[in-house]
Amino acid sequence: MPRHSETRNLPYTAAQMYSLVADVEAYPEFLPWTSAARIRSRHPMDGGEVLEADLVISFKVFRERFGSRVTLWPEAQKIDTEYLDGPFKFMRSTWGFRDVERGCEVDFMVDFEFKNAILQRIIGVVFNEAMLRVVRAFERRASDLYGKPGT
Repeated sequence: MPRHSETRNLPYTAAQMYSLVADVEAYPEFLPWTSAARIRSRHPMDGGEVLEADLVISFKVFRERFGSRVTLWPEAQKIDTEYLDGPFKFMRSTWGFRDVERGCEVDFMVDFEFKNAILQRIIGVVFNEAMLRVVRAFERRASDLYGKPGT
């Protein structure tokens, strides 16, 4: 079961990074292997908002759609994602953002397992590199949206 977690210090505010990650519909513009995104529904809740979203992931010959529930916690600067339907046995991820001196600290964790054993083996081989590319894509997006540090 692939699992990845990391903490990064970035030269942006926690609010900026939270907004970037919460903008699920923009993922196909910058996130590797994400070819489409659609919000199924949005529902306000006490202290936040719940989205149900579909992402289409394209990797080599595989193209899979999966649904997830994304819980946005703006005051806590936290985003939780849980799997609804698609090619996974399970999937969950969390993002946390905290202002620190000269920027923010970003905590990211993802844990999942595919139903398809072949796809699971393929992803297992490249998983760490794939997660690094995903995190770098969010960093590049922040730079594109908010400017390069020190400018």
